[in-house]
Amino acid sequence: MTSSLDPLLSVFGKPSGYADYAAIAAFSFAWGTYLLKGKAWDRPDPYHHVWFEKPQIADTAAGDRVKETRDISKKLEDTNDKIVIFWGSQSGTAEGFANRLGRECHSRFRLNALVADLSDYDMETLQHIKKEKLVVFVASTFGEGDPSDNTAGFLHWIRAAEVSLENLHYFAFGLGNSNYKYYNKVIDLIAQSLDALGAQRLMPVGRADDAKGATEEDFIAWKEEFFDYLSRTLGHQEYDVVYEPSLLVEQDTSLDLIDLHQGEPVVDNRGLVGSSAVKPLRIKDMRELFRPSADRNCLHAELDLTDFPEMNYKTGDHLIIWPSNPNAEVERILKQLGRLHEADVPILIKSLNGSKVKIPTPTTLSALLRYYLEICSPVSRETVAKLAQFAPTESCRLFLDGISRDRSRYSAFLATTHITVGRLLEVSTSSEPASWSSLPLSFLLDAFPMMKPRSYSISSSSVVSPRTPSITAVVTQAAVQNPTAGQITIPGLTTNYLLAHHVQDKNTYSLQGPGNTLEGRKVYAQIRKSKFKLPALSSQPIIMIAAGTGIAPFRGFIQERARMKQVGKACGKMLLYFGCRSPDEDYIYCEELAQLQAVLEDQLCIVTAFSRYKGKKIYTQDRILEDKDRMFGMLTEANANLYICGSATMAREVNNTISSIIKDGNAWTDEEIKTWYETKKKTRKFQEDVWG
Repeated sequence: MTSSLDPLLSVFGKPSGYADYAAIAAFSFAWGTYLLKGKAWDRPDPYHHVWFEKPQIADTAAGDRVKETRDISKKLEDTNDKIVIFWGSQSGTAEGFANRLGRECHSRFRLNALVADLSDYDMETLQHIKKEKLVVFVASTFGEGDPSDNTAGFLHWIRAAEVSLENLHYFAFGLGNSNYKYYNKVIDLIAQSLDALGAQRLMPVGRADDAKGATEEDFIAWKEEFFDYLSRTLGHQEYDVVYEPSLLVEQDTSLDLIDLHQGEPVVDNRGLVGSSAVKPLRIKDMRELFRPSADRNCLHAELDLTDFPEMNYKTGDHLIIWPSNPNAEVERILKQLGRLHEADVPILIKSLNGSKVKIPTPTTLSALLRYYLEICSPVSRETVAKLAQFAPTESCRLFLDGISRDRSRYSAFLATTHITVGRLLEVSTSSEPASWSSLPLSFLLDAFPMMKPRSYSISSSSVVSPRTPSITAVVTQAAVQNPTAGQITIPGLTTNYLLAHHVQDKNTYSLQGPGNTLEGRKVYAQIRKSKFKLPALSSQPIIMIAAGTGIAPFRGFIQERARMKQVGKACGKMLLYFGCRSPDEDYIYCEELAQLQAVLEDQLCIVTAFSRYKGKKIYTQDRILEDKDRMFGMLTEANANLYICGSATMAREVNNTISSIIKDGNAWTDEEIKTWYETKKKTRKFQEDVWG
C-alpha cells in the first residue's frame, strides 16, 4: 500500500522524530500554498483594467447601466412625444432619414418625435399606443428581399401576431432597389401585416429606388406629402423653419491626447453581431489583377490574421474594411471653415435633445473629418438649401438657392460636377471669395452620416489559407462630363484607399492611421459571417454564376474543392459561368483557374462570356441560354446548388433566363416556377450575394 507521504519520504528520508514530521508539514503547507496562488489567494482584481480605460468609456458604461423600458407605449407617455419614428437600417441610410424626419417634425410643427430602433422595444406593446399618437416606419430592404438585422425580429413577430392594432395610425416609407426581384419587400410586408391587424394607414406607402439614384429625392417627395398631411388633414400649425442643432460642439483644451478618440473605429454591440472585433490587420500581399492594357485597376489583397488568433473566417464570409477620407477633402473643408489652425484642438460633442451621441467624443476636428464623417458622400439638394442660411455672401446664397430650387435643376448640376461638401463650399464662394466660418460644426454632424465600413466577399478558402483571407476589388473611378472643365473623375472612397496602400501613396490618404496605429501597411478590418456557403457534402454538384469581381467567393469555393480532392474526398461537378469585358483585359484569376482546372479535371467546367471582345457583346445569361440542357439537368436531375454573385442587374437577367429554362423544361405555370425558387431558397439550395 502506497502512502501519500511517499514522495516526501523520498526527499527527506524516513522521519525519525517530531522535528522531521514538523519539517514535512511545513514543506507541505508551503507547497500547497504555492499551488493555490491565484485561486485561494493573490487573485487578480477583475476591475484592474478600469485604471487604464479612457474616462469617457467609463462614463458611457455607467450611462448604459440605466435600464430603459422596452414598452413603447410607456416610453411615449414618459417623454410626452406625439410621434414615434421607427427605423430599420443596415447601412445607416434609413436611420439617417428617420433622424432627419424627427428633427423636422419639431422645427416645422413643434411636434416632439421619438426616433427609435425597431429592436429596442417589444413590439407587442404597439397595441397599447394611444390613438392620438402617430407611428412612422422607415425600413430598408437589401439583398433579395432581406430585412436589416434590427428589423428581422419585428418582421417575424408581426407576421405571426394575433393582436388588435386598431388604435395604431401609421405612415410607412421603404428604401430599396428595383434591380432586385423583391423591390422594397420589407416595407410592403410591414404595411400588409399592420393592415391585417387593424392598423390604419394614413398615407400610401412611400418607396425609394436606389437603382435610379433617387433614394434622397424620393424621400424628400414623400416627406413633403407627410408634412402636408400633418398640416392640411390633421391641422397642425406649420412654422418657419429655423436650423435647430441636435448636437453641441465645443472646444475643450483641458483634455489630453490620451483622452481623445483619434480616429480608431468605434463599433457598438449591434455592429458586432455576426462580426469579429475591428483590428489593425497587416496587408501581407497586394497585386494588380487586370492586364496592363486595361484602363482600370483591380486589386487582390491578402490580409494577415497572425497577430489576432481570436479572429478566424470560413469560406464565403465577408471582410469589412474601414477607410479614411482623402487628405485633400479634409483640408478643403478645414480651409473653407477657416479652421486649419484648429484641426487638432480637442472638441466635446454633446446631445441637446437627450438622444445618444453616436459620434465618438471627445475627439478633434481633424479626426472627425478624416475618420468619422462621410464627407465624400453626395450632398443632398435639401442640405444645399439649408446651407444657404449660413452663406457668407449674398452671391453665395443666391447660387445655393438657385441650384437647390428644384429636382431637375440640381440633377443637371450634379451631372456636370463632382460635388462633396468641401467642393460645394469652395464652388459657392468662387465668384466672391469668403470664409464659411459662421457655419456651425453641428450642421455638418447633422447633415452627414457617420463613416460606414465597406464589405467585400472573401476570395480565399479557409481550408487552404486559414490565416490569410483575401479580397478582390475593382478600383472605381466614375466620371462626369463638364462643358468647360472636361471629364471630372469621381473616385470610389475605399477602393482608392486600398490603391493608395498598393502604390504607397502617402500624400492622398493618411495611411499611417490614427496615432500611427496602421504603420507597417495595415488597415482596420473585421470578419463578418455569411450564409453564402458551400454545401456540407463536397460531393454535392454546384453551379456558380458571376460577373467581374463577383467571382471572388467562387475562387474560394473552387480552391476548397481542389484541396478536398487532393486529400482523397469525393468532389461533385462544378459549373462556373463567368462574365467580363475581354480575356485580354479583365479576365481575373485566369492562370490560377487553369491550375485549379488541372487538379479538378472534368469535375470543373468554366464557361466564359466576354461583353467587349472582337466586336461581340456576349453576357453571362447568353451563355446560360446556350447551355440550357446542361443547366436544366444539373438543377433538376442532379439537384445542384445554385450560386449567383455580382451586380443586381446581372443577377436579375440570369434569374429570368434560368426561370424560363426550368419553366419551359417542366411545362410549369408562373406559380409553379415561383414555388420552385422559394423552395430552393428556403433549403439553401439557391444563394445570392449581389449588390448595386
